[in-house]
Amino acid sequence: MKKCLKLHWHKFNGKVFIVHLVNNGISMLRFRCLQGKYIAWLTILVLSPSVSLAQESGKQQSGESEISDVERVTIESRRTNLLGQAVSASQGIVKQDEIGIRPMLRTGEVLELVPGMVVTQHSGTGKANQYFLRGFNLDHGTDFATFIDDMPVNMRTHGHGQGYTDLNFIIPETIESLEYFKGAYYSEIGDFSGAGSANFKTARQQSQGLAELTLGENDYQRLVLTNSTQLDQGNLYYAAELNYYDGPWTDIKEDLKKYNGLFKYTQKLGDGELSVSFMAYDNQWNSADQIPLRAVEQGIIDEFGSLDTTVGGQSSRYSINTQWQDDKIKANIYAIRYDLNLWSNFTYFLDNPINGDQFEQVDERFIIGGQLSYNFKIGEMNSQIGTQFRSDDIGEVGLHSSEARQRLGAIRSDEVKQNSIGIYLDNQVELTNQLRAQFGARYDYYDFDVQSLVAENINGVDLSNNGGNQSDGNFSVKGSLIYAINDQWESYFSAGQGFHSNDARGTINQVDPIDGSAVTPVDPIVKSLGYEIGVSTNISNKLNASLALWYLELDSELLFVGDAGNTEASRASRRQGLELTTYYRLDDVWTFDLEYSFADAEFTDQSEDGNAIPGAIEHVIQAGASAQFSNGWFANARVRYFGERPLIEDSSVESDPSTVVNLRMGYSFNNLIFKVDLLNALDSNDHDIDYFYASRLQNEPADAEIEDLHYHVLEPRMLRFSVSVLF
Repeated sequence: MKKCLKLHWHKFNGKVFIVHLVNNGISMLRFRCLQGKYIAWLTILVLSPSVSLAQESGKQQSGESEISDVERVTIESRRTNLLGQAVSASQGIVKQDEIGIRPMLRTGEVLELVPGMVVTQHSGTGKANQYFLRGFNLDHGTDFATFIDDMPVNMRTHGHGQGYTDLNFIIPETIESLEYFKGAYYSEIGDFSGAGSANFKTARQQSQGLAELTLGENDYQRLVLTNSTQLDQGNLYYAAELNYYDGPWTDIKEDLKKYNGLFKYTQKLGDGELSVSFMAYDNQWNSADQIPLRAVEQGIIDEFGSLDTTVGGQSSRYSINTQWQDDKIKANIYAIRYDLNLWSNFTYFLDNPINGDQFEQVDERFIIGGQLSYNFKIGEMNSQIGTQFRSDDIGEVGLHSSEARQRLGAIRSDEVKQNSIGIYLDNQVELTNQLRAQFGARYDYYDFDVQSLVAENINGVDLSNNGGNQSDGNFSVKGSLIYAINDQWESYFSAGQGFHSNDARGTINQVDPIDGSAVTPVDPIVKSLGYEIGVSTNISNKLNASLALWYLELDSELLFVGDAGNTEASRASRRQGLELTTYYRLDDVWTFDLEYSFADAEFTDQSEDGNAIPGAIEHVIQAGASAQFSNGWFANARVRYFGERPLIEDSSVESDPSTVVNLRMGYSFNNLIFKVDLLNALDSNDHDIDYFYASRLQNEPADAEIEDLHYHVLEPRMLRFSVSVLF
């Protein structure tokens, strides 16, 4: 089914133009008033289906001139034009039309719709992805805030890493839009905001039900069902996903078993809209973790092999979210139950030559939170004041030594209560017909309470005093100046302070769980400062492009030591770069896009170890072409390239670049859609991820500690076939 954006132009006496847009049931009226050489736009969003003005019966409002239809065109809607709305060159909205056409290996790759973002994996499919953006190795989400329907996805004080962002609970077909904000220039975004943020919005209804079955190599099976129905005074949207996968691995079957569900009820209430949604996710899998290069070179394993065949995980996430919104007030309150047990082994037999170095990371928590915002005017200034709160009641965040998923003893285990509240004020004002300003501020307060659940760990270290309370606050300001060069070009200057919270366990007085030495507490909040200049354009609704030059300073890099269960303070850093994003609609059939990102990252203090930041990608290129023919055929081709990056501070060891090409071809007729995806079409054996650290193989001397490249190869070329039924 082709979804279109319809534009209808109307003229009042040559002075006022009305553009009426209809996009997936959302109507928008734009009034263009010509006053001398100045152009003023007024936009009205109508949140219900409407009939175009050109289809009206010709009835006129009192005092209005007769309306004559001047021109009518239809354009496919993909990247939304934010001229007149954006406060930086680095924000945008992507709709389901574009999400749905992309061939993807994993759910988390939906974040690659954020220009410059790279999404990889170094472990099993059920684990959170590895993310890279703007010279950051974001690990599993630190310094990039992610939300779904205004619920946070990032997990604070997490068992595997600060800001852990697991997107496996999202069903891609249910995403109505993805709104992204790169940089820290947006007052409503607080924690993990240094590199940027993204907010997924799920659908409220759909005109036809969808049932899709996908089968592929390596026993890939996926079944998706989405639909909506009228229920009482509102609408019930529902979706379910079942996914099984064994993977291409030599020594293990991934045995992924993933189950997802979404129920969302929406109805009008008063002058606004109320929605209540329930999400459910359960997953279990075996992992093919990164492997050492020397094990492959020695013939111990091949590139798809594993040195520990018992690692893997299981995770679940259940949430309920209530939202309400009208013209002035927006509110939501949510509750999340989350669990993770993750077994990993990255050093093999380095620390324990007998049982091996496998460890289990545990996270069990209950989260409640919400937000409330109010829009108002002060003279000609549009303002918003808001507050956000979140409480994480973490029953256990722990690290246990294990063998074949059987616990040998606790290395560290804690109970944590972490609360935060933030308040912000954001203002936007038109200074002239061409110049507008946005400025705001926010204050965030954090409270940490950590209590050890073990008195003595497996290493004989006394952990009974590993606990305490800590609190901290942070004030940040943000602002932008936006100049409309004309009705096709805008320029921006944006600046803002961001921050990320640190793992609560690292903020209190503690001892190292490995050797019992005292560990210096880290700052509860790490600040950042960024700014950028940029331009964006929309020309004839064919070319949508932006260019941004950006700079970011960070007080310290976050270093979470997973196998020790603590957070270490690292060095201050700075990053700067350039991003170019272009989307071009050649005609009604062909659409092209090109994204290029350059980042230069380094530590700002001088050290004999070097100043390179491990994992900081310098060059990222993504490009694609899509075609949708009138006879029902459609196709999409995508290429992603990310370049070399240092793996240690002196840059003496670097990763190789990585390139992957994904293809899709399909045909639709009546209520049937057939698709064929060819993933990693060129069968590249480049790497998804590279690390450089010390490990020991079982056949190496007991005192061996060999530094080596450890990597996770791209999954080989594979075919997947899908058939969809619309009903």
